[in-house]
Amino acid sequence: MADPKGFLTTPREEWPRRPVEKRVRDWDEVYVPGALLPIISGQADRCMDCGIPFCHDACPLGNLIPEWNDLVSREDWRAASDRLHATNNFPEFTGRLCPAPCEAGCVLAINQPAVTIKNVEVAIADRAWADGFIPPRPPDRLSGKTVAVIGSGPTGLAAAQQLTRAGHTVAVYERADRIGGLLRYGIPAFKMERRHLDRRLEQMRAEGTRFRTSTAVGRDVGAGELRARYDAVVVATGATAWRELDVPGRELDGIHQAMEYLPLADRVCEGDLEVSPLSAAGKHVVIVGGGDTGADCLGTAVREGAVSVTQLDIYPLPEAERDEDVEPWPTYPKVYRLSAAHEEARDLRSAPAADADARLFAASTLRFTGDEAGHVRALHLVEVDERRRVRPGTGRTLPADLVLLALGFSGPDRHDGLVEQLGLALDPRGTITRGPDFATNVPGVYAAGDAARGQSLVVWAIAEGRAVAAAVDHWLTGAERLPSPIGPYDRPMTA
Repeated sequence: MADPKGFLTTPREEWPRRPVEKRVRDWDEVYVPGALLPIISGQADRCMDCGIPFCHDACPLGNLIPEWNDLVSREDWRAASDRLHATNNFPEFTGRLCPAPCEAGCVLAINQPAVTIKNVEVAIADRAWADGFIPPRPPDRLSGKTVAVIGSGPTGLAAAQQLTRAGHTVAVYERADRIGGLLRYGIPAFKMERRHLDRRLEQMRAEGTRFRTSTAVGRDVGAGELRARYDAVVVATGATAWRELDVPGRELDGIHQAMEYLPLADRVCEGDLEVSPLSAAGKHVVIVGGGDTGADCLGTAVREGAVSVTQLDIYPLPEAERDEDVEPWPTYPKVYRLSAAHEEARDLRSAPAADADARLFAASTLRFTGDEAGHVRALHLVEVDERRRVRPGTGRTLPADLVLLALGFSGPDRHDGLVEQLGLALDPRGTITRGPDFATNVPGVYAAGDAARGQSLVVWAIAEGRAVAAAVDHWLTGAERLPSPIGPYDRPMTA
């Protein structure tokens, strides 16, 4: 604890964002470059080095947060990087994309603004890359065992890196043309520029991990054939089976799933396309779904030049502060948060009909109507109460030339035939069942990440990857050499 009075004398200060009118003209990250390091040591000083640091429990990775806060406050960046990477393979991802449940569990947050843990984390990661503190770590010797990892999202990449470093020969299979899963095609570049992903992939290649792109297991290569070729298989395909909205008019043109829309914008950033075929330019856009994916659609549509963008959230407007009776500390509370995308829509007045920023709360879609050509032109909605009962007389209509459905995901995609060919058992939610050691009902096949857990956060995905790697390594070698931060049945803290 470098400054025992830091939490009393230093106010919380976050990484400043670039001005809205400038950042919406490009796809660069929303934060001011170079503005974090001058403030971060003082912010790390706010950490109280608690006797029982609940930030550990709030983070599924078990990040050693007080330790690297203290090291950052002393500006010992190399040691801070070592402590951070001891529990997290990809802190540059989580420091940009994670909603930071650790901050909700910060003891200081009981009665003050929490320590900016997420900002400290990303500062360490970026400084470590800049100063060369994280070179490739190839294994000293190979085990002679082979592992196939299906899926290259954060779970698959974390599992692959851990198993490669343990000496196994690992090949990662990805059905898309580039590695990264949703980190590549799904997360907008203004939240995380792809250079961070590409840099980490180069490290993994140098360590010995092999990558197979444009290969859908179950279609381009048989799942049974793959199982026969490898000593173990890790299924980390994510939960990409999107939820539908069964209302009249759903069949109209111009209504698309969020994950049909977002990857095309990412491909524009990659240089594959000049303009997205689903571009929001010049259109009235309505996003159905109030979560992070909907916010990603919002920021993307604003940058594409939509005439208006409105996001519908079926939940009521959250309170500004935690309700201690319902969601006591240290749980992650449902409170009003203003993401960068919502800030942009608010300042640009992109949603004139919205309650707050770009969102209409307590809003339920009734139906869509279109023109004579069969293209959507309007969304009809109604207000609902906390139990989703219709409030009479609250119907309204929004103009809609493009509707994006961001209603979440129910389990792994079944179209490639992977699940059926391997004979994997599914639970009633549609996710892959597994035992306490992450093993499926098929010997030698393990499941991790959203494909088995269900839709979750990037920090849980990385924790799953590390944990399944430990399970596979133990099965292959009989030794317990790798850390396992979570079990397959662990869940976030709730009241």
